[in-house]
Amino acid sequence: MSMDVPDPRSAVRNDGILSPPSPTSVPAVEVRGVNHFFGEGETRNQVLFDNHLTIQPGEIVIMTGPSGSGKTTLLTLIGGLRTLQQGSIRVYGRELYGLAGTDLVAVRREVGFIFQRHNLLEALTAYQNVRMALELRNGGDDRARIVGILERLKLGHRLHYKPAQLSGGQRQRVAVARALVNRPRLILADEPTAALDAETGRDVVNYLKELSAEGCTSLIVTHDNRILDVATRIVNMVDGRIKSNVVVTESVMTALFLSKVPAFAQLHPNALAEVADHMGRERFPAGRRIISQGDPGDKFYLIASGSVEVLQTRDGVEHAVARLGVGDFFGERALMTDEPRNATVVAREETDTFTLKKDDFRAAVEAHGSLKEQLLKVYFQRQ
Repeated sequence: MSMDVPDPRSAVRNDGILSPPSPTSVPAVEVRGVNHFFGEGETRNQVLFDNHLTIQPGEIVIMTGPSGSGKTTLLTLIGGLRTLQQGSIRVYGRELYGLAGTDLVAVRREVGFIFQRHNLLEALTAYQNVRMALELRNGGDDRARIVGILERLKLGHRLHYKPAQLSGGQRQRVAVARALVNRPRLILADEPTAALDAETGRDVVNYLKELSAEGCTSLIVTHDNRILDVATRIVNMVDGRIKSNVVVTESVMTALFLSKVPAFAQLHPNALAEVADHMGRERFPAGRRIISQGDPGDKFYLIASGSVEVLQTRDGVEHAVARLGVGDFFGERALMTDEPRNATVVAREETDTFTLKKDDFRAAVEAHGSLKEQLLKVYFQRQ
């Protein structure tokens, strides 16, 4: 008998699926409807278009995109280094629109800035450049903290060297130390590892990860693919617009889960990542009807946790025909054939699913022959 569900004996067990952390009540950064223009009159040129972004405390968000796409402009608006023209930006709940004077300075003091150009004071040593940041924040001079962060960034032997005596990478590390010495709540970084070798760049991002565990938030503009693995999310900007906003940890988790499901196991890792990027998450309480027999098919479901019961109606009576658990999938037959659902699926307990919309499912099937082959194999085994 043909069913819109898999053979329950083919289930893959993997109970390690975790939901992403719940957002806190006050985001670190909220961007709403932000537009920005350069120039005046006939030369006025719009460079940012209706951008929206929310960053939670402790996240490391990496922003990518072509040169000139508006990444640095948005970064400087969030840091209060440019005047916000249209829209709203809140930093830990503080609205930046219309903010000026000492109020704006107070917001900037909560931010650590790392720029492509290190902007060190040439007359000061590495130690003095970092100490200046500490003094401006609280008037203190914590030698142990200053020396500690410079040593952490492998500059302990260059404490008393001036910028002219340092290499480009060393100057950049001094700039990183200056930005982080106050342990700011928010770090805004523009290509922080561009001038660094792989090992030193890794030291910098590992330090950001440690600060993240303490609640510090980082927004990093970069083209450096070596550091993408530290990101909580990757935001892509094109032509002044945020085009995508991917939760990396969830996307990676989804791809790893898919790799353990027979129908997806033969896909190349890049293909798995593509499919994972299009998958949503839906949670159903016990007893909830997920799909109903006779309805048109609009989604493909893959069980991440929990279990479901499959029912078919015969002679007006619903009969249980299968139970499915973690790693099982259902709903693909209606999407492949355009026929109505041939079964009802009900959550037996609280059940978490990965979902793929009809168009995305069909695109994945057509793009990846091995996936189509495996799904067809399951389909014909049910006949």
